[in-house]
Amino acid sequence: MVEENPLGTGADMVTVLLVDDHPMFLEGLRGVFLPEDGFRVVGTATSADEAVALSLSTAPQVVVLDLGLPDASGVEVTRRLLGDRPEAKVLVLSMSDDDDNILAAMRAGARGYLVKGADREEILTAMRTVARGGAVFSPGVAERLSTFFDSLAAAPGRHAFPELTPRELEILGLLAAGLTYRQIARRLTISDKTVRNHVTNIFTKLQVNDRAQAIVRARNAGLGAQEPPATDRG
Repeated sequence: MVEENPLGTGADMVTVLLVDDHPMFLEGLRGVFLPEDGFRVVGTATSADEAVALSLSTAPQVVVLDLGLPDASGVEVTRRLLGDRPEAKVLVLSMSDDDDNILAAMRAGARGYLVKGADREEILTAMRTVARGGAVFSPGVAERLSTFFDSLAAAPGRHAFPELTPRELEILGLLAAGLTYRQIARRLTISDKTVRNHVTNIFTKLQVNDRAQAIVRARNAGLGAQEPPATDRG
């Protein structure tokens, strides 16, 4: 929906497009950005297609985007938005603080990532930073990212398999340690199906045909040496 807003039309206003599939949350978020604070909401969207169309028609400087849209992931929407308008800035505002989602959003080009529950001043400060071309993350996300990248830099296999995502590298290491798909799912608190989907991607990226070949490559790179062997099959 395009916003009709006769107020706050000055050249120094930061124009904002809000994207979230929950109308009540969207309405509350809209009230955060007031002209007197230097912001003008130019539109609101509840789906990926609507967000992309409104971004093109209203040309907002900043898009505040939820990852959980009904017709596409917010990560994919970020790619589409920036593909059409590279000058736009995307700030993710999501319920999820999962490492995979955060990293995927960053790779897609998001300039910030806040977890829903951030207070008004935190959101406004993040918006001003992103609008000026900076990057910003909520304190909890920033701390976890720092810890994650520190551990990733020291992780065996990171340089041997740069094509793998952090989650794929983690699963490959657990495979190399002898864990079954079921054990990996329990360890990472994800479904067996999700593990198998990741493993399929690993096989494709490493150009191997089965688990045995993947394990050999992983162990040659130093993965899996310190995990206990599996005692069941699955």
